[in-house]
Amino acid sequence: MGKDVIIACDFDSAEKTFAFLDKFTGKKPFVKIGMELYYAEGPAIVKELKRRGHKIFLDLKLHDIPNTVKKSMAVLSRLDVDMTNLHAAGTVRMMEAAIEGLTREDGTRPMLIAVTQLTSTDQESMEKDLLIKEDIAEVVMHYAENAKKAGLDGVVCSPLEAGKVHERCGEGFVTVTPGVRFADGDIGDQKRVMTPAQAKVIGSDYIVVGRPITAAEDPVAAYERCVAEFCD
Repeated sequence: MGKDVIIACDFDSAEKTFAFLDKFTGKKPFVKIGMELYYAEGPAIVKELKRRGHKIFLDLKLHDIPNTVKKSMAVLSRLDVDMTNLHAAGTVRMMEAAIEGLTREDGTRPMLIAVTQLTSTDQESMEKDLLIKEDIAEVVMHYAENAKKAGLDGVVCSPLEAGKVHERCGEGFVTVTPGVRFADGDIGDQKRVMTPAQAKVIGSDYIVVGRPITAAEDPVAAYERCVAEFCD
């Protein structure tokens, strides 16, 4: 499995998204469509970006009762995205239902990954707000193991945890890691971060990069820098 850089297109309109992606006249980057853009534009934005040749990670983080998630995943599977996700906190049963809904009649489906803990969460907030007293690293590993047990392809996790996830769940279990910043960049509201080069060394399979690319003076150059540091 090859490594790849996924650009987080965290825009609030199709117009801004297309204006950004039109800068990429060569390789069509793998893009993430999150809640903001999807809620603003709906399925049409997914279909148009697929038409333009982009791979798509649809980042909606489903978390509901198993039957609702199953039916929702069945709808998302028809959009022909390449990857989508849910919250591992929804339980093994919910994740199993998601796989059922996402799998098409011909047996194919998008890659499905689970969010373990958000990269904006640290030990203090997990204990105070969620009343989870275990060490955050062990919570992530437990959620990852549950995702594997449910039949998912991998997890979203901090790059700090990618190597440990592979140790616990196997090298073929995919790690998709946000919270990646350049060494000379601003970490923003992320608490657990790493550079693209460090993420490569520690074993991330995909990195999701937003503002270091989308807010750069030269987004194409910033993207190519990420690819050079992480993929080459």
